[in-house]
Amino acid sequence: MPDKPARRGAERRAVHHQVGSGLAELVPDLSRTRSWLLFLDGIPQSQVDLDDPGYLEFEYVRRIGHIADLAFPGPVALRVLHLGGGAMTLPRYIAHTRPDSRQLVAEVDAELTELVRRHLPLSAGRRIRVRAGDARQVLESVPPASYDLVISDVFAGARTPFHLTTAECAGAVARALRPGGVYTVNVADGPPLDRVRGAVATVRSVFGETCMIAETGVLHARRVGNFVLAASERPLPYEQLRRAVAADPFPARLVDGAELVQFVSGASVVTDAAGPSSPPLQSTNW
Repeated sequence: MPDKPARRGAERRAVHHQVGSGLAELVPDLSRTRSWLLFLDGIPQSQVDLDDPGYLEFEYVRRIGHIADLAFPGPVALRVLHLGGGAMTLPRYIAHTRPDSRQLVAEVDAELTELVRRHLPLSAGRRIRVRAGDARQVLESVPPASYDLVISDVFAGARTPFHLTTAECAGAVARALRPGGVYTVNVADGPPLDRVRGAVATVRSVFGETCMIAETGVLHARRVGNFVLAASERPLPYEQLRRAVAADPFPARLVDGAELVQFVSGASVVTDAAGPSSPPLQSTNW
């Protein structure tokens, strides 16, 4: 019997399916009627509420939502490039909040995309295209100055693939962005925070304006967690973002200016030539 998509009022059962990137599990979120969680090899990847795509459960995803909302005020339509798709939480969010936006999602795992489309279908009429392919290759193939916002949220297991963390990749993002465009990237790290320091140093080497958002315990290297970076060639809405992330259910801090310079002191810019060298994270509980 073929798999069936989630339907309103139907009994919800978890779906387990082997895809290219591992064992994918779509699990009902019992706290919300038509909300689902995506796990890959046991690691939480995405949350989607089919009734309310404007609801963002994961705190780091909510912070990226704040960046999109505040960097581009009003309901203006955007052109958005997503590096990494998962269950397409953020493409759904932007389509919901800015209905005429045109979005391209780069997702290397075509089997995962098919699973998500089958069980958690995108709303009809949304201008969301999914391209099966490596995120950096898709990034480097798009025309110059073609996107307002580039969102990078790509993981292989508990870490971002190395070739998406380098100055050359950030340079390709800068090329893809329109004047005034914004780049935001999710970085997972834990003590001693070498990975995120390198990520910030690398992004700052390409973009003139940069900030970082994280919970205090994560920022102070007390546990593994998510750091959201935002960068642009224009000033970012730092104070509005600061207030927004501080008011979230799990408050976070925004770091910019001299404090950010101090945070990355001594960190090297990551380049393609360096190659991956960091040890694996010791915990993936973020």
